[in-house]
Amino acid sequence: MAGAVDLSALKSRAEAAANSAAQPPSGGGDGAAGQAHPAIIEVTEADFQAEVVERSMQVPVVVDLWATWCEPCKQLSPALEKLAREGNGAWVLAKIDVDANPRIAQLFQVQSVPMVIAVAGGQPVDGFAGAQPEPQLREWISSLLNALRDQLPGIRAAEEGASEAEPEEEPEDPRFTAAEDALEQGDFAAAEAAYQQILDSERNNEQAKAALVQVRFMARAEQADPSAIERADAAPDDLDAQIAAADAEVAFGKVDEGFTRLIQAVKRTSGDDRNRVRTHLVEMFEIFPEGDERVAKARRNLASALF
Repeated sequence: MAGAVDLSALKSRAEAAANSAAQPPSGGGDGAAGQAHPAIIEVTEADFQAEVVERSMQVPVVVDLWATWCEPCKQLSPALEKLAREGNGAWVLAKIDVDANPRIAQLFQVQSVPMVIAVAGGQPVDGFAGAQPEPQLREWISSLLNALRDQLPGIRAAEEGASEAEPEEEPEDPRFTAAEDALEQGDFAAAEAAYQQILDSERNNEQAKAALVQVRFMARAEQADPSAIERADAAPDDLDAQIAAADAEVAFGKVDEGFTRLIQAVKRTSGDDRNRVRTHLVEMFEIFPEGDERVAKARRNLASALF
C-alpha cells in the first residue's frame, strides 16, 4: 500500500484549522476506552501533521480509523491499545474518529471501518480493513517493526530503553539451589536437610517452610504402599496405619479419601494422638495450592470434628 496517498496534502488544511479553531479531540466514544498512555493518542485534522506524519519519521504510527457506531471497532481498538502499551514506544497508535474527521477519512479513501493504516517516514506502508484477532495483530505489528527497524531510529531506541528498564533478576540463593539440586537427583533426605538448615537460621522463611513440607511428603509418597489402605481399613484404631494409608491415598490421587480418613481418626482420638493426626493433616494441606476446594472442604470438616 506504500505511496497510495499523499499525507502532506492534509498539512495546509490542518494549519488552517489550527489557526481558526482547533477541533477538540473526539473523546473516542466506545472505541477509545482505557487509553491514558503515551503510545496511544487521539488525532484530529488539526494535529494530524504533527502527530502522524512527523511522528512517523521516528517510529511507525498505526492509524486506527473507527466510528462510535461501528461494532467491530469495539473489538479491534482495545486489542490495538493493549499491543501499543506492550510496545513501550516502539510504535504509536493514532486513533481517528472518521465521523469527526471526514477529510482524513477521505484522504485514506476509507470505504468501511474499522480500517488500519501503518504510516512510516511520512507515507502509508501497510494496512488492512476489518477486525482482526489479537494473535494476527501481534504478528502484523512484529513484521512491521522488523521491516522498519533499520529505517526508523525510534524503534531500536525504544526497544533498547525497555530492555534497560527491566529489573535485573535477583541472584539465586545458593542454599535453595543446593536443596533443589538434591531434589532433582531424588535425594529427599539431602533436600530435607538443606531446607531445614535454612529454617534453623531463618525461622520465618516461608519459602523454606513450604518446600520442607513438600519434600517430606514426596519422600513418604515414594514409599507409599497400596496395601497400606487395606491394612488401615482392617485396623481403624491403629494410628500409624491410618496415617500411612492417608499418605498412600493422597499420593495415588485419592485426596478426599485421604483427608476424610485422617478427619475420622481425629474424631476417634484425643490428647497427644489427636494432636499428632491433626498436625499431620494440616501439613498435608500445605502440599496443595491456596484455594484448593478439597483443602477448604477438609478444613471445614476438621473444624467440625474438633469442636
